[in-house]
Amino acid sequence: MRRLVAPADYDRVYDIYMHETVVPFLGFDPMPREAFSKVFDPLFESGCFYLYEVDGKVMGFYKAQRHVGRTAHVAYLGTLAVAPEAQGRGVAVAMMQDAISRLWKAGITRIELTVEADNPRAIAFYERLGFVHEGTQRAAYKRASDSGYVNELMYGLLRND
Repeated sequence: MRRLVAPADYDRVYDIYMHETVVPFLGFDPMPREAFSKVFDPLFESGCFYLYEVDGKVMGFYKAQRHVGRTAHVAYLGTLAVAPEAQGRGVAVAMMQDAISRLWKAGITRIELTVEADNPRAIAFYERLGFVHEGTQRAAYKRASDSGYVNELMYGLLRND
């Protein structure tokens, strides 16, 4: 089940986001729980950060933000993660299918996302869902723990494809 994030979700979002298998592929480096408000607060305030629950427990999350103006038919999916204990159990597929379905129903005809070039599992996952690699942002991503930069791959999904 999908729902908007609430302030009471801070700790669970932190635990998933900062897990050692998740944090390398999200936008911030590891940080202590008390510093996580700089990440959590903007997500909460955006009004478009969703949690995905299984049996009443948060098992994943994503942000789905519609563009404005001439690109109002486009939504960007980001900050997508699944709890490590739920990986490989179909949660990511169910969460993404629900998100895509809801976006189509809202009139979106194009969904965009980016993924790090060194995340082959995520790349294969998005391609299985029908997303198409549309470009590469070279040296776009830098983790504090890495000596070099990582390319970020741009993917798109069109409703009528």
